[in-house]
Amino acid sequence: MDARSLVKRLLRRAGTERDWITSRRDRSDVAVFHEFHAPPYGGGNQFLLALKRELERRNVSVETNRVSGGTPACLYNSFNFDFARLRRFARPGVCMVHRVDGPVGVYRGFDDGTDRRIVAINELADTTVLQSRYSLERHAELGLDLHNPTVIHNAVNPSIFFPSAQREPHERLRVITTSWSDNPRKGSDVLTWLDRNLDFDAYEVTFAGQTQMQFDRIRVVGPLPSEPLAELLREHDVFLAPSRDDPCSNALLEGLACGLPAAFLRSGGQSAIRVPSLTDVADRYLELLTA
Repeated sequence: MDARSLVKRLLRRAGTERDWITSRRDRSDVAVFHEFHAPPYGGGNQFLLALKRELERRNVSVETNRVSGGTPACLYNSFNFDFARLRRFARPGVCMVHRVDGPVGVYRGFDDGTDRRIVAINELADTTVLQSRYSLERHAELGLDLHNPTVIHNAVNPSIFFPSAQREPHERLRVITTSWSDNPRKGSDVLTWLDRNLDFDAYEVTFAGQTQMQFDRIRVVGPLPSEPLAELLREHDVFLAPSRDDPCSNALLEGLACGLPAAFLRSGGQSAIRVPSLTDVADRYLELLTA
């Protein structure tokens, strides 16, 4: 470890100790451990922003990346947080719920040890939430044992992702697909084939997000915040979900919530996806966090 990395590590540890000490007399209803990012960002981040907003709408107080002395429950997300910080704040008597994605090595297409790290931090969990039956069964097949697993599907923010009041017909069928990740397993092979072979006199295709590919006829739009992304989705006729081994694609959920029928690759959890209401999903999480 070089000097800069060592200093950053020590400062992070000191910050954790400071926050632990100053939060002993504080209280929130729920703690959420996740490195939040303003959209555009990945699907897990999108879902947790929507869930946090719904909880706060119900006057459930939510603190992030700390568990205060009086806080009774903690939801921690996959591996997207500081593991050492969570271990410092975790204490007996706090209901710990671990939201797990993946298996990460399966949908990424390579194993860098992330799934084993998730299993290690899962030892703190009273309950584990997976986003689809596919994800639950695939973890079990790989011998990735998780504490008290259950399935709660993702949901989207209904104030942003909703259908058009009236859909106008288009001269060409408008197809759209979106992805925050530029992982080729998000459907690069399918899009490359379409770019070369689709009849663009009858169809137009838009990709919104990040990609490593260069297309000749597919229109590429960069990553968009949630509101303009939803507007773009509502301008189209069909959502295309070509990703492989995706446990519960938030991109697909957003397209469906905007009223688009979907063409999808029968892979991962996509064939079982429905759009649950955010209120129902929040109810399920609160049941676990208050058990």
